[in-house]
Amino acid sequence: MIAASHASAPALHGSGAPAVDVDPFSTEFFEDPHRIHEALREAGPVVWLPRWNVHAVARYEEVRTVLHDPATFCSGRGVGLSDFAREKPWRPQSLILEADPPAHGRTRAVLNRVLSPAVMKTLRDRFQAAAHRLVDELLARREIDAVADLAEAFPLSVFPDAVGLAREGREHLLPYAGLAFNAFGPPNALRRHAFETAAPHVAWVMEQCRRENLAPGGFGAAIHAAADAGAITHEEAPLLVRSLLTAGLDTTVNSIGAALYCLARYPAAWASLRADPGLARAAFEEAVRYESPVQTFFRTTTRPVEIGGARLDEGSKVLMFLGAANRDPRRWEEPDRYDPTRATVGHVGFGSGIHMCVGQLLGRLEGEVMLSALAARVGAIAITGPVVRRYNNTLRGLERLPVTLTAA
Repeated sequence: MIAASHASAPALHGSGAPAVDVDPFSTEFFEDPHRIHEALREAGPVVWLPRWNVHAVARYEEVRTVLHDPATFCSGRGVGLSDFAREKPWRPQSLILEADPPAHGRTRAVLNRVLSPAVMKTLRDRFQAAAHRLVDELLARREIDAVADLAEAFPLSVFPDAVGLAREGREHLLPYAGLAFNAFGPPNALRRHAFETAAPHVAWVMEQCRRENLAPGGFGAAIHAAADAGAITHEEAPLLVRSLLTAGLDTTVNSIGAALYCLARYPAAWASLRADPGLARAAFEEAVRYESPVQTFFRTTTRPVEIGGARLDEGSKVLMFLGAANRDPRRWEEPDRYDPTRATVGHVGFGSGIHMCVGQLLGRLEGEVMLSALAARVGAIAITGPVVRRYNNTLRGLERLPVTLTAA
């Protein structure tokens, strides 16, 4: 899969970037991205991926550069492989993820208020109580699938209520988010299958984003209230609710799953958390860095630019390997070690810059209270069967994680 060897210099693209023949949307990559990440980082600060005719950055410094220069590396032409200047988006563009300043700042400000730190404080007690109830139920069962029974079950028990969604039909939420993230990839089997099965999920989600279908007092109602106040238009409000549904669930599910997988594999880390439950937030952050539930995103150049010694034309797609940046030894000491005591400030697991994940505070709250509840009540987590990956063109997560929970 990796054409360039360490013994010979790789061929150079016309931009000056070394060509590396890898497919970041393949089963091989989904199963073990880390070896490929290393090859990409070592090939150069910017590489050319002939498989999909795009440039890519895998080192921390260059990934941060792209994330923090939205004027040069824009999102409005799509954060997937598709270039919206050349093809029509599969659904109306996101007003957050697929928007550039100044329009992005106006809509982002609304979601920042709806999901502010002050709002998160009002949710903490409710989320914490729900986490403890779920852990008690799972301890009584002992043998569980930590993905379906915990990483999915907990966000699905608190997030839809916080948004104000109807109870009927919530089974559409995870498939819809999976579709949205698969759509950022190339026209491979994953993307085709997602679109073939999309219709009922898309229809339910779009219907739920309408004002009359959202319960009073939730995030959704607050977004529509912002339209009443003139901060956004009434036509934009349902699209902002949709953005929240996309950003607030799948990434959280995969992040909690990543934390559980790390803590089950590394007893010393679990012992550290149990000895100091105050490490729950740090253990969650380190899992996001270590496993990087969001692996990749694209940007498009708005002008000719030189980065990492490569000369990119206007309209060049640039693939950012967030997972590779999060394990770049140029930035992190012992990057392949999961350490809940590590200072993970600066990881790009939730992105960085103006497009940092809009649901990050909500995801962090859910991850922290769940790991805190586990640390308080569970003495040991043991993997008891085959661990199965869930394939997605953008996300890295698990389909199954069979474990036994032993009470403290």
